[in-house]
Amino acid sequence: MQRERLAFRRSRSRRSTAVALVSTLVFAAVAWFGVTSAPGWPRVRQSFFSLDAAVRALPAVLEGLWLNVRVLVVCEALILVLGVLIAALRTLRGPVWFPVRALATGYVDLFRGLPLIICLYLIGFGLPGLRLTGIPNDPVLLGGIALVLVYSAYVAEVFRAGIESVHPSQLAAARSLGLNHRRTMRIVVLPQAVRRVLPALLNDFVALQKDCGLISVLGAVDAVRAAQIASATSYNFTPYVLAGLLFVLLAVPSARLADWAARRLARRQGLA
Repeated sequence: MQRERLAFRRSRSRRSTAVALVSTLVFAAVAWFGVTSAPGWPRVRQSFFSLDAAVRALPAVLEGLWLNVRVLVVCEALILVLGVLIAALRTLRGPVWFPVRALATGYVDLFRGLPLIICLYLIGFGLPGLRLTGIPNDPVLLGGIALVLVYSAYVAEVFRAGIESVHPSQLAAARSLGLNHRRTMRIVVLPQAVRRVLPALLNDFVALQKDCGLISVLGAVDAVRAAQIASATSYNFTPYVLAGLLFVLLAVPSARLADWAARRLARRQGLA
């Protein structure tokens, strides 16, 4: 009976896969026919899907994408550190820590509510405008600072949710073993909190991958700005499509990693 069940499940799985494949092909064919039969399709194809324009713009866009990747890696590391710090400050207990909690809460409220593009303008043009000694004027550095400030507020709330999801009995057990607050957070709370919020954390970093392209508004020659320059010289929008596809290819592995982490967490919790 067990073999029959397994054979039935395999047959159902093969049939479901075949149906999904056929339906996908039919949908793609209908969508392709609907787009290509439009009266303006030849003009759109020439303006947005020109192979020659894509080949000419590819080296510059790839060089700009490498800048986006470097900004992403550095910002991710800084956001993780700052996010954990702010989350830990928000979870401090006792009236003596109220000013610290209020400061951390105000930081989160400010940068979660402030649109990223406005923060980029404020940091990118406001800080150099002060003309203080030591203030950088590099658009890449200033754009990275704005990204870290905004995304650390989101990541701090993700970490705080994970910290508060740890059952109070875990804290009581750690205190009964003689651990102070700092060691309890480091040994008991944070390892459990990080495992629980990993899918949400990865989703935030997928969003960060896209938003790294916004540093182009400050003049940094990343993939978006390289596409803009190529489009302005060729009077063709294909470089924008090329840059968008490269960003999608960069984000897909992270998205699949986030899905895998969510499924793994669900299996560990007995939900799947």
